[in-house]
Amino acid sequence: MLLASLNPAAVAAGADLSDAVRIDGTSLSRSDLVGAATSVAERIGGASLVAILAKPSATTVLAVAGCLIAGVPFVPVPADVGAAERRHMLTDSGAQGWLGERPADDDLDGLPHVPVRIHARSWHRYGEPPPDATAMVMYTSGTTGLPKGVVLSRRAVAADIDALAAAWQWTAEDTLVHGLPLFHVHGLVLGLLGSLRIGNRFVHTGRPSPAAYAEAAGSLYFGVPTVWTRVVGEPDAARALSSARLLVSGSAALPVPVFDGLVRLTGHAPVERYGATESLITVSTRFDGERRPGWVGLPLDGVSTRLVGEDGGEVPHDGETIGRLEVRTPTMFDGYLNRPDATADAMTPDGFYRTGDVSVIDAGGMHRIVGRESVDLIKSGGYRVGAGEIETVLLGHQGVAEVAVVGVPDDDLGQRIVAFVVGDAEPQVLIDFVADQLSAHKRPREVRIVDALPRNAMGKVVKKELMT
Repeated sequence: MLLASLNPAAVAAGADLSDAVRIDGTSLSRSDLVGAATSVAERIGGASLVAILAKPSATTVLAVAGCLIAGVPFVPVPADVGAAERRHMLTDSGAQGWLGERPADDDLDGLPHVPVRIHARSWHRYGEPPPDATAMVMYTSGTTGLPKGVVLSRRAVAADIDALAAAWQWTAEDTLVHGLPLFHVHGLVLGLLGSLRIGNRFVHTGRPSPAAYAEAAGSLYFGVPTVWTRVVGEPDAARALSSARLLVSGSAALPVPVFDGLVRLTGHAPVERYGATESLITVSTRFDGERRPGWVGLPLDGVSTRLVGEDGGEVPHDGETIGRLEVRTPTMFDGYLNRPDATADAMTPDGFYRTGDVSVIDAGGMHRIVGRESVDLIKSGGYRVGAGEIETVLLGHQGVAEVAVVGVPDDDLGQRIVAFVVGDAEPQVLIDFVADQLSAHKRPREVRIVDALPRNAMGKVVKKELMT
């Protein structure tokens, strides 16, 4: 059963929990979740797919759970997505209606609206849908065109949660805390669905502020690097997390100074992990294993990875040689919705997913993600240089708040390494700072001080805007 903790028989037998979910000022017991979500399931039974406005609310939790109980696939739609992108998601997915909250502009895009009634209850028993049935269609961020719908099965979701539970020793005794969006893998699949499968308490803080994290008194915390940077910036809040069991960072590389700050203030070396919407989470450091700053760990149980060079052959696992990262995993997506061409391009003949990321792997199997091949692999003067390595060094300078390193066309070098920095350090000081810590060919040839870095709706830096 995908949502194992919502087994009605177990709840009826006394396995209830008065505060199984706390979100947006509402607490839901396990019996509340079962009864209200089953009521939702009755209202949407027979639909082929529905859209859910994925705001962090009790309504969203019940809408998602109701869909999974009924076996109706859903599309989580960001509340702040633009009208054109939202219309594309609805049209491309074939959504038959809005379930739960309505869009802020109250434009239903011609679809019927099915409200979620938090206090409604039903105790109808639904059979568990087949494992290969679609759980959801999650749209990518669309950095290279209109977002593509990633089809995720119930089997893939369950396999990923179970693999992470083993790696992190995540159990029903945990209280999981995060303030992340409920329309991406990190917040929705890992945070919410993980909690509903494993049976731990789930606390959504709303805005993920250091104070909110400190007040939540959790044992397991999820955050993106921006969240952890803010936590380290407020030492009292950070120290309050010392009673936690595990701090998890993902969705982007955690700067080494932030990693070190968490160790110093909380006593915890954070766990880092790596994945994609298409593959879910495939690599992670482990509760009982090494946690090395700048490295994302080992493949999860059942996952295979490899590095491929420009000639198509595998590159050595020496901790230095960069290659294209490919993964084969039981958590793999079922393809891009309505895009067989894109699906075929993403997969190798032997079933590996071409992540589009470049990485290094050491002799022990530890992975370090260099970044996206299209923007983070710089070919300068005959060398292959990872932008992430330079960014990590620059973030260690007290005069650097944010940085993005790119390769720009150069008649002599092929590509010239340029660093865009938010901060108050002198450009030449930063160039020399990198040259002192890395090989000479990895130093930026130019540092540009800027007020801000361009970011997409997910908060990720859009490097292509810096490369022109």
